[in-house]
Amino acid sequence: MSTFIIEGGHQLKGKIQPQGAKNEALQILCAVLLTAEEVKIENIPDIIDVNKLIALLKKLGVKINKIGSGSYTFKADEVNLKYLESEEFKEDGKGLRGSIMIVGPLLGRFGKGYIPKPGGDKIGRRRLDTHFEGFINLGAKFRYNKEDLFYGVEAKKLKGAYMLLDEASVTGTANIVMAAVLAEGTTTIYNAACEPYLQQLCKMLNRMGAKISGVGSNMLIIEGVDELGGTDHRMLPDMIEIGSWIGLAAMTKSELTITNVSWDDLGQIPNVFRKIGITIERQGDDIHIPEHKDGYEVQNYIDDSILTVSDAPWPGFTPDLLSIILTVLTQARGSAVVHQKMFESRLFFVDKLIDMGAKIILCDPHRATVIGHDFKSTLKATTMTSPDIRAGVSLLIAALSAKGTSTIHNIEQIDRGYENIDERLRAIGAKITRVKGN
Repeated sequence: MSTFIIEGGHQLKGKIQPQGAKNEALQILCAVLLTAEEVKIENIPDIIDVNKLIALLKKLGVKINKIGSGSYTFKADEVNLKYLESEEFKEDGKGLRGSIMIVGPLLGRFGKGYIPKPGGDKIGRRRLDTHFEGFINLGAKFRYNKEDLFYGVEAKKLKGAYMLLDEASVTGTANIVMAAVLAEGTTTIYNAACEPYLQQLCKMLNRMGAKISGVGSNMLIIEGVDELGGTDHRMLPDMIEIGSWIGLAAMTKSELTITNVSWDDLGQIPNVFRKIGITIERQGDDIHIPEHKDGYEVQNYIDDSILTVSDAPWPGFTPDLLSIILTVLTQARGSAVVHQKMFESRLFFVDKLIDMGAKIILCDPHRATVIGHDFKSTLKATTMTSPDIRAGVSLLIAALSAKGTSTIHNIEQIDRGYENIDERLRAIGAKITRVKGN
């Protein structure tokens, strides 16, 4: 278990470029299984979760060639379906939540897909029902081995169907879309997720020969085709990392420029940070955060009631940034409620912030009230353990703003979602050291 040693209280300055989007990469990489032709993908982030999925694809028989930093070619012309029934696959698939998205393309192209119960962040229950109900609607037979926690779907030929999803699940929508593009007939998915990363997947599939309409809306109509071909694709920048750097700049009163952010795909993110008082300037396709010398003030509602920041399916505010917002609010002028609706244990890291001197009332597993210090009292350095990707980065931001030297253990959780984060932070002036574990 590796550790970060952080000397806080220093201003940062410079430019930082966001990595390719983790959540897009997990979808796009699974889509290479839909064709026997070569697919070239650029701007793939070099992070643990993505690298695990690439390794899994390689074991499945996909021919993978790294052609540059973040650039790969994939060719799935000799897929080894026997690997899916091996003990090795049962172990490999458990370690990554994104592995669930290989099921849709395997089912669509080969008529069968299997997966052990996937792992990922310990942030509450995340159901797989939406995925498998979608496959069943397309005509697949479902089976579940309770002893091995192993799921399977099989079909001689998928047939298009109308379906109303019980939740606008991003990974569920992606999985069903990847199965439906090779189904016979027309599939209509209502209450589909419409995040930019899902739009990216649909656009890529259309370039490969799929017929998907309604991209960007909550109703996708898919005309099934017999086969798909190769294509080139480039990942969007990671919007969660962009939001993390916005929060970092505000908490450390630093002037930062975040480059090549794809502004049109950021949705509510700039607006929500502005509501908690952070100045965000658009400079071309960059975000400039000026030095917040006088801090930042939370904007109450027009009737002067307390601001509530909550998550919602796109185009609402992403749940992945609520922990960042909560951390930044600890030094705001004013108070706010953070309401995490979509996961029930993502706010449990606040005890670490309270230990650092933050004024936070955890109302229940979903809601916390934050009373900002307005920088009149800085957070105090401490020793902590990263519970998951997003909470880990929130604690890192808190440590960089705190007075004294902090220690964060279990930083492998942060490495799952952030590429070379310590090197990139040092480049803008952070005092952070990585100590490798045994």
